[in-house]
Amino acid sequence: MQLKRREVTGKLLQQETQLDPLIARVFAARGINSEAELQCDLCQLHPISQLLNVEKGAALIAEVMHKQQQILVIGDFDADGATSTALILRAMHLMDYQKIDFLVPNRFEYGYGLSPEIVEEAERFKPQLIITVDNGISSFEGVAAAKAKGWQVLVTDHHLPANTVPDADVIVNPNQEGDEFPSKNLAGVGVSFYVVLALKKALHSLGWFNQQGIEPPNLTSLLDLVALGTVADVVPLDRNNRILVEKGLRNIRQGHCCLGINALFNIAGKNARRAVASDLGFTCGPRLNAAGRLDDMSIGIECLLTDDNYIAQQAAAALDTYNRDRREIEEDMKEQALELLEEMDLASEKNIPAIFCLYNEDWHQGVIGILAARIKEQFNRPVIVFADGDEDEIKGSARSIKGLHIRDLLDEVATQSPQLLNKFGGHAMAAGLSLYKKDLALFTTKINKVVLKNCDDETFTEILYSDGELSVQDFNLTIAEQLRNAAPWGQQFPEPLFDGSFEIMQKQVLKQKHLRLLLKPEQGQNTVSAIAFNTDVINWPEQGENVDLLYQFDVNEFRGKLSPQLIVRKRI
Repeated sequence: MQLKRREVTGKLLQQETQLDPLIARVFAARGINSEAELQCDLCQLHPISQLLNVEKGAALIAEVMHKQQQILVIGDFDADGATSTALILRAMHLMDYQKIDFLVPNRFEYGYGLSPEIVEEAERFKPQLIITVDNGISSFEGVAAAKAKGWQVLVTDHHLPANTVPDADVIVNPNQEGDEFPSKNLAGVGVSFYVVLALKKALHSLGWFNQQGIEPPNLTSLLDLVALGTVADVVPLDRNNRILVEKGLRNIRQGHCCLGINALFNIAGKNARRAVASDLGFTCGPRLNAAGRLDDMSIGIECLLTDDNYIAQQAAAALDTYNRDRREIEEDMKEQALELLEEMDLASEKNIPAIFCLYNEDWHQGVIGILAARIKEQFNRPVIVFADGDEDEIKGSARSIKGLHIRDLLDEVATQSPQLLNKFGGHAMAAGLSLYKKDLALFTTKINKVVLKNCDDETFTEILYSDGELSVQDFNLTIAEQLRNAAPWGQQFPEPLFDGSFEIMQKQVLKQKHLRLLLKPEQGQNTVSAIAFNTDVINWPEQGENVDLLYQFDVNEFRGKLSPQLIVRKRI
């Protein structure tokens, strides 16, 4: 583990913007060099026309609407898929079109995406047009099955395509070959938002809104869904995504969000009026995802679609229950995984594999991705966790580290051994795959060799980045509020972290795994409260001793009272 400080002063940015020097330093360390780059105006989004085929996709939807034919949205069972589905349906309703419904696969019955089995299930809706959201780019057989029934298919997705793509009528995906859209980081819900923007434009030119006797809708009202799906899917927050997320957060803070999102904040005991990106990632997202992990995402989508406050609150309560159940399952699986890891004798660095491949026949298929993430964080190695699938097949969820593109690594294995993987797909940091149980040992050997070929001596060294030290004068509520609200922090636009030495004035263990602390900064006289989540409470220094920390400086809200608080990220 290495600690590196971001050596940027931010003086030029501070002079131009009159920002607090600390905030200017943080922004400059993230490549923000001018006041213009700090602005989050919708007019600064990349133009709709730059997204390949988006206007063709809009024209296809408009044609079906003109003919009053049935549209069916095929979603995905995660938060990005749920928000994408809800966004399309809400947008269509705002455009006064009601002949639209959705179908989301249950991961335990149908697996991921537009499969032939889902096409058969879709028959009861009698659709003329299928729109996939957050899936479809790898659905070769499903698209073919839908086309064989005479249906049209519009694929909207953001996942990386293979060398060939399905034979859909239109594909909208910023990562497809030939697409020059500047941001390749749109989440599925971001792609969906661009599609409905293009549809509004197409319908306006066709006189649709005059014919319906309505005003063209303000689709920015849907940005709460875009913000939630984008943050929950952990896509990089480039400038385009930051604009989408910031505008969505403003809607939420102003009370202009769907009842379902507000209900998710309420059930978690969070104040939506103070919403920041981390609330979407750690409060709303997990509750939505829990439904898809344990049962069926339909309840999550209904939560985001309803305009009845009672239904929204009931749905949010059900999602919260799913999330509590998910946590219990995760804890049990983590204990079992740790037992497997103990058998590997990992005390020595040389015994730690290049990539962990773990399997237990009792593990829950919907929770293996979270377990993979937990083990990745502990060992700074890519991890694939497997659970039983159908018959002799096992399904894996992979999480990777910086410098190792997990989807490309799987592709390399598949190229070397074409019959080894049944399916795979994903991104740089996360992927899914399936293979036969009998082939797990062979796959483990091959993926380890591929990882070792693609890494160097620095790959497995965990590097912690700090924005430096806070001065004693900076430990106040004003600075904490400024850091919290300066921008939507997230993937590849990380929240500010600082390092420093503190004396432990008070130490209290919570639930055997968290610590509540009262700390005194080195060379300071005043104290500041701190919290350390999911830490090794046994090996922490005791009251009166010093500790070096990497931490986030945030705001704690308790019974309406705000106070500055350190959130401990690492002992260093």
